[in-house]
Amino acid sequence: MTVSADELDFYRTQSVFSDPCSTVPAGTARELAALVRNVLIHREEGALFGFTLPEDRRDEAETRYAADILGVLRARSPRPLTGARAPEERFAGTCRDFALLLCTLLRASGIPARVRCGFAAYFAPGAFEDHWVTEYWDGGRGWRLADPQLPGVYDTGFDPLDVPRDQFLVAGEAWRRIRREEADPGTFGVQVIGLSGAWFVRSDVVRDLAALCRVEVLPWDAWGLTDQPELVLSKEELTLLDTVAEAEVRGGPLTGLLELHERNAGLRTPAEITSHTTYGGVRKVSLRSSPRV
Repeated sequence: MTVSADELDFYRTQSVFSDPCSTVPAGTARELAALVRNVLIHREEGALFGFTLPEDRRDEAETRYAADILGVLRARSPRPLTGARAPEERFAGTCRDFALLLCTLLRASGIPARVRCGFAAYFAPGAFEDHWVTEYWDGGRGWRLADPQLPGVYDTGFDPLDVPRDQFLVAGEAWRRIRREEADPGTFGVQVIGLSGAWFVRSDVVRDLAALCRVEVLPWDAWGLTDQPELVLSKEELTLLDTVAEAEVRGGPLTGLLELHERNAGLRTPAEITSHTTYGGVRKVSLRSSPRV
């Protein structure tokens, strides 16, 4: 698929969520992914680094905006972002925060980038775990997937800056496989807490569309077609989700993605969403309409 100059410019431009509101280091995709790994730690992976995250820091992953994540990092340590940090000096987030911060840095370096929501096959055998990565533009090869979260303890057998498409399925591809009865819905989700199924994939289809439109929400944010696990979908809703899934697998065109997001109430991200937080319960959150400088 041909990608227009306007589309690449769209993904070079910061969103409300990715805007750092300050000067950040520039570099190549590989350099910036290494930087992200050095300043973030997944809140559930402290043991991999010999670190126990204090209970009162588990809600850091609710920080949501890149500028605020950077603010936490600067308040925690005077070290430059390009320097190595001990685990306790890092921001404790989730895969989405790794993906968002890399997206921020790539955009600031003039590299088109976007956050993708989907499922990874490389964390647990036989399972597709809910996961978020960064997709960035390589002029020679097109869109490539990068997983900046992967530390050396994960032996994936592939380059984290070039994740194979069969190892990370964008949400639309997972939906297509389920709809074609090519995959078991129960293998998609967060297995450790028992959340899985077609409803979970459906929610990620909506979130991935939002991210492709530069609305990089949190993994547990819900609205419209994402906010009803028990929802029985109508024929029209199934057809709509099938259309979205195909667009996500193609990765565009941008005009079609924006139209799907804006013209369908069940897909469009409202000003206020429901956030089903892991440690803070369910809450209503008003999303910012512009960055806080």
